[in-house]
Amino acid sequence: MDTPNLGIPEQLARRLSMPEQHEYLRTKLSRRGTLATAGAVASGLLVGGCSGSEDEPARKRSSPPAPATATGRVHGSVVVPFGRRLAFGADPKTQMRISWQVPFAVKKPYVRVGLKPWELSRKIEAEVRDLRTPSLSKRLPAVEQYYVHAALDGLKPGTTYYYGVGHEGFDPADRLETLGTFTTAPAKAESFVFTAFGDQGVSYDALANDQVILGQNPAFHLHAGDICYADTTGHGEKDDVYDARVWDQFLAQTESVAKSVPWMVSYGNHDMEAWYSPDGYGGQLARWSLPDNGFDPRKAPGVYSFVYGNVGVLSLDANDVSYEIPANLGYTDGKQTKWLDRRLGELRASDAVDFIVVFFHHCVYSTSTHASDGGLRDAWLPLFTEHQVDLVINGHNHVYERTDAIKGGEVGKRVPVGASTDPTRDGTVYVTAGGAGKELYGFPDGVADSYEGHLEESPDRESVESYHWTEEREKKSETVEWSRVRYTGFSFLSVEVEAGATPRLTVSALAQTGARIDHFEVRRGA
Repeated sequence: MDTPNLGIPEQLARRLSMPEQHEYLRTKLSRRGTLATAGAVASGLLVGGCSGSEDEPARKRSSPPAPATATGRVHGSVVVPFGRRLAFGADPKTQMRISWQVPFAVKKPYVRVGLKPWELSRKIEAEVRDLRTPSLSKRLPAVEQYYVHAALDGLKPGTTYYYGVGHEGFDPADRLETLGTFTTAPAKAESFVFTAFGDQGVSYDALANDQVILGQNPAFHLHAGDICYADTTGHGEKDDVYDARVWDQFLAQTESVAKSVPWMVSYGNHDMEAWYSPDGYGGQLARWSLPDNGFDPRKAPGVYSFVYGNVGVLSLDANDVSYEIPANLGYTDGKQTKWLDRRLGELRASDAVDFIVVFFHHCVYSTSTHASDGGLRDAWLPLFTEHQVDLVINGHNHVYERTDAIKGGEVGKRVPVGASTDPTRDGTVYVTAGGAGKELYGFPDGVADSYEGHLEESPDRESVESYHWTEEREKKSETVEWSRVRYTGFSFLSVEVEAGATPRLTVSALAQTGARIDHFEVRRGA
């Protein structure tokens, strides 16, 4: 809250240096004097409103604004945006997508953005995507939700921007405590950190993970599917149980991180909400704005890629190839796999890209409850081997499990905790990072689920018994040699990326407490 007349909002003050705080107060006082002398009126505060237009910085009003309604009954000033979240466009150096939610329909939504919190001179129109969910059972009412999105293009690389979201009657320039910040990707590769997990949901543990992630100061976050669990069944069928209001809870929960860290999602089986066409992704199209450079952004909105620094990242839709949960099996007619092959080839041929990271929901390799999905192995494993993918991140199983380096379906090199691996020689490491917040799983051979977490690291383990799903939806037993590290507890990944003459990935698994439970290093051609 502002102190009388001169205060800086507490959240804003934490983001400003002392010189910036001085400049903020100087500018604020100067404007108040100008308003008092000139008798400024509210009608002159906003000019224009077209996408990308420039207008004068909004000034403190000296009199109440003229009435502006959000709906026929509710004044726009009392409709407060929530659930702010960021995502990159196709080029993280110059594009950012800002999304949020409002509880009622609003008029003329927009984003203000600028290099200083008191100079939000650029005003960009936003789009409202109205999503209506009918009453799906006697206990669930019909729900209407309003998701708002703005596309920011032409940004400067490596630059921190301040932004505020608003609509007619609610101007973020007058409510600086509501402002957020984001930083675009650098023009040239430099060291950075990104984080990742899957299977978050809404819970105290999910929120706790979010706060630890924020402490890593990541450049972006990867969410490997099963985002909020509004659909608790996860079969992708019309009779799945579903409560759309869970999304309101999830977006409010996640805002503390996602308002400043681009939240890049892929879609899991619980994200196929079958009553929204097409293919159960209509709801996701309303809620998220993601890079539109996949093979078909409307058909497969969870398929895209981006390059940040020296890392190429690909998001895939595992529902398309899953044998275990076949509701959307084959829905892209093989187009996703063809796109994957082409895009991996482009990234591997790029001199600017040292590492390729792929993330999606279902597991290629895991020994926990859902085990491994043979559909993913059949469709994508040969491509990961051919293009020497450096790291694959999955969710689905609510545990942490990490493989050795796997090449062509076989162990290329054992990778105990702290070891280094070279994908050009050894193969790819696969990580299941599904401990984001939902109820934990265990392992069938004795490592039980545990709220406190249980670590099992076996440098000399020869094999364990597990299974994988076949095309006939059968569980085929297999003896596996690749399960190297297991942890039952809430956790996430933190990946340190180093650029320069000796680029490398340092991949760490962190418990909910922030303690490191696993780590290994990826270096190409070491």
